Amino acid sequence: MTCTLFPDGAVALVTGASRGIGLAAAERFAKAGVRTVLAARTGSSCQSEAERLTADYGVECTGLSCDVRVPGDVVTTLRAVHKQYGRLDILVNNAGILADARLGMIAQSDIDATFQTNILGAIQMLQTASRLLARSPAGAVVNVTSVVGLDGNIGQAVYSASKAAIVGFTRSAARELAPAIRVNAVAPGLIDTAMTAGLPVQARRELEARIPLGRPGAAEDVAAVIAFLASQDARYVTGQVVRVDGGMLV
Repeated sequence: MTCTLFPDGAVALVTGASRGIGLAAAERFAKAGVRTVLAARTGSSCQSEAERLTADYGVECTGLSCDVRVPGDVVTTLRAVHKQYGRLDILVNNAGILADARLGMIAQSDIDATFQTNILGAIQMLQTASRLLARSPAGAVVNVTSVVGLDGNIGQAVYSASKAAIVGFTRSAARELAPAIRVNAVAPGLIDTAMTAGLPVQARRELEARIPLGRPGAAEDVAAVIAFLASQDARYVTGQVVRVDGGMLV
């Protein structure tokens, strides 16, 4: 079954799709009839999830191994997408890592890995995919930033900086790639994923107390906004950063 909000035969590529927000986004697309490629460093997990989505929704899904920090992996992934599907309509730059530490205590390896994954990987992925996306009748990109990329947070200077860079990247790419490709971003707040599971109990309680809607978000809450921004319901939306944070800034 296809969805009129996406082009017939549409193909989506989601990075960091083995779990959390990436997997929820991939499932949202598959449910809408979009052929979906799940990519992550754990390619075996992506393949297993792709097989599940194919069985559950009757739409062709594929799992690929891709480390966005490695330019060669990105090129190989896009070549595989082109060979198998001949097109790409949606790119979700979701791959990201988190390594919290206060200034003066941050390991150089964590700085390098965070920027290589969170921003350089996203740039490399879009740069490599842009020509294929431009051929789509409705090319769309959704980058995943964070509320801390907008507001900052204690102990997250490096992560915040990498996610703030995503905001600038999104707005510049939206101007440069229009009208062929729309580029937007989502900025999740406190979302229940493996990435946030390790938060100290007191820190988590303090964050939850700042959420007017009274609960942390679910990966599916973010996936719903990603799907909207990638769909034709958002055909006149580009260069925007949409907070999905339960009202933390209100």
